Amino acid sequence: MTLTQTRTTIPEEARKAGLLAVVIGRAVGAARRAGAAIAQASRAVQGVVTPLGWAVVIAAVVALVAGYTWGLLELIALGWGLAVLVAAASIWLIGRGAGTIQLVLPSPRVVVGEPAEARLIAANPGRRRFGGVQLELPVGRRIVERVLPGLPRGGVFDEQFPIPTERRGVVPVGPARTVRADPIGLMRREFVWSETAELHVHPRTVPINALSTGFIRDLEGTPTRDLTASDIAFHALREYVPGDDRRFIHWRSSAKTGTFMVRQFEETRRSRLMVLLDLDPGAYSDAAEFELAVSAAASVGSRAIRDARTVSFVVSGRQQSTRDGRSAMRELPTVSRDRLLDALCLVETDAAAVMLPDVARAAAETLAGVSLAFLVTGTARGVAPLRAAATRLPPGVETVAVQCSPEGEASARTIAGLTVFGIGYLEDLRAMLARSASVS
Repeated sequence: MTLTQTRTTIPEEARKAGLLAVVIGRAVGAARRAGAAIAQASRAVQGVVTPLGWAVVIAAVVALVAGYTWGLLELIALGWGLAVLVAAASIWLIGRGAGTIQLVLPSPRVVVGEPAEARLIAANPGRRRFGGVQLELPVGRRIVERVLPGLPRGGVFDEQFPIPTERRGVVPVGPARTVRADPIGLMRREFVWSETAELHVHPRTVPINALSTGFIRDLEGTPTRDLTASDIAFHALREYVPGDDRRFIHWRSSAKTGTFMVRQFEETRRSRLMVLLDLDPGAYSDAAEFELAVSAAASVGSRAIRDARTVSFVVSGRQQSTRDGRSAMRELPTVSRDRLLDALCLVETDAAAVMLPDVARAAAETLAGVSLAFLVTGTARGVAPLRAAATRLPPGVETVAVQCSPEGEASARTIAGLTVFGIGYLEDLRAMLARSASVS
């Protein structure tokens, strides 16, 4: 073989190998697509055929195989009869209908105990009749079932369904779906017509007085003991020293003393209000205590947001839930009242929740500028955890503890500088805060 023949043969073999690789790649891709289509079809069939339908299909196959194997006409007839039954049930599911079904939630937020409803509107804009099928609407853990009547052209079916709001939480509503099924129950096909809507059932709250009254008057900042050369809270006059800002020279006093005198100010800081809700289940005697605590904390947080205060709403974190050292506490959104109450719909006690004093310490390390703190808990653990939590907060933070005991007697006491409110009703909290504001 000459050199020229060798050079010609090598590209030819490479070309054939490349073509073979392309063919193999296409074959593998086609096999994958076929496998995916078969898997999708299998899932679709599994979602349509009921357990009774599968039993009939298996019985038909067994009867036909046994009948043709042993020549038994009775089994052959039985097998073909079951096969015809399955085929008829499959034909029953053909068609979706030209109508429309709309799920409407008039109000996405309600207070616990308030009535709430979901509205289903079915319409038939087409020429053929639409309806005559079963309509299902999941509402929470239950399913509301109705038979959608046959609607002529232009017909409308409008019905409202009550939503349970006995307890705080998030109730999923929908999706609305219609079900086509044969009379025997071999096949069942669902058509989804809407998305799932969520109804937020907020905890009950009561309006309380402005929290700045009687506790912190800081519309322009809270004065501190730190002195500065420029701020809004005047403190005193002192002699001018090189480097002072000449804009703060008090000329009238300078004229009297014959020496330049400058104004000195107290540094002011914008205070932060903190609401801490205890999620330790051992702090509450029963579920009613916890629900009252959630409502009390929500009332304080809502009022603070309404007053446009800088507020942080903190709940107990889980033990060792994160690696950054902030697992002891979790902040809820406070950008608006609705966002806070939406988050409180999902708050529950947790057996792995961090103890109240540790939550307070984590909050003190994380949140700067806290001047007023509300600690909300139950009565099962007594006052000791509240005192321990108050000592974990920075000095100068005014702390108000709220212990909740449904239908209990209202009380107010001061223990080692800690104000402790005992409430049996939400209205007790409003009355005690108003009384504290009038005394201050």
